[in-house]
Amino acid sequence: MTIRIDLSGLRRTRWYEYAIRFVFGGLITVTAGLIAHRYGASVGGLFLAFPAIFPASVTLVEKHEAQKKRRAGVRGVIRARQAAALDAMGAVLGCIGLVGFAIVVCQLLVSYEPWIILGSASLLWLGLSGLSWKIRKAI
Repeated sequence: MTIRIDLSGLRRTRWYEYAIRFVFGGLITVTAGLIAHRYGASVGGLFLAFPAIFPASVTLVEKHEAQKKRRAGVRGVIRARQAAALDAMGAVLGCIGLVGFAIVVCQLLVSYEPWIILGSASLLWLGLSGLSWKIRKAI
């Protein structure tokens, strides 16, 4: 499997699906803000790190896959769930990189220029996520 970008999904996505993602993202961000207000920024930041559109994304992946199978004349419930699970696995691997990003930013915050910190953290995020993907693929 090769990592690639497929922009054809943008044409298949309906406007209301973007609205659902927007609402979910907003609700998660507001919830993280309320948690931060109540328990402090450190705790609230952990919840803000939750991918804001993940819940909507997974349900839409499952829905699209089920519709695709239905158009082909088969019942694709299991395949749709597997596609959603694969999407969730990708989010987990990306979050592993996010942990590395957070550690680098936290450690370098007072010592270097912001562009050096963000550039280094972003490269580490990309590297850790890619390495996690390769390890997952090998297993």
